[in-house]
Amino acid sequence: MTCIVALTDGRKVCMGADSAGANGWSMSTRADPKIYRVGPFLIGFTSSFRMGQLLGHNLTVAPRPEGTDVLVFMCTTFVEAVRACFTRGGFARKDSERESAGTFLVGYEGRIFRIGDDYQVGENAVNFDACGSGEQVALGSLHTTAGMPMRPEIRLERALAAAAEFSMGVRGPFRIEVLDGQTAQRWNDEAVSDV
Repeated sequence: MTCIVALTDGRKVCMGADSAGANGWSMSTRADPKIYRVGPFLIGFTSSFRMGQLLGHNLTVAPRPEGTDVLVFMCTTFVEAVRACFTRGGFARKDSERESAGTFLVGYEGRIFRIGDDYQVGENAVNFDACGSGEQVALGSLHTTAGMPMRPEIRLERALAAAAEFSMGVRGPFRIEVLDGQTAQRWNDEAVSDV
């Protein structure tokens, strides 16, 4: 289930999510969000609503020390805070002493990070990413609209619509949020960007 999409211009991170809640052959439209603002982070999740609720309501991350590389911070301080949050909330799974959880995207400092179910931190070489069952369709859509004179929110809406059309685990309504420095908001209608 799910499609989370994100893109950045190096300063703002725009993130979108669908509203599907799937369980086997059952599907519902969820009122609760798949994107949360957590301090300076914008987090969009797939895998489990419980995981997303823990991230959105129970995650506390220490500030990044001045001079610490952003990727190093994400791989260490951020991931350790996520692991502790999941353990406290009873979500972390262990198999042969190996911990695992779920997948989610994080917007931070104008960048997009993908946290895998083994807590690895990835950053796409292009300025967009997606996760969830509609991921590949959404990535294809974002690729074809790159460089077009189109507002980022429109690109994300098109990517989500394509995922909903071709993935049975994705459905509207779609939500789009923006992280601009310390402020999460809807993407504004400023000048059209190449993002």
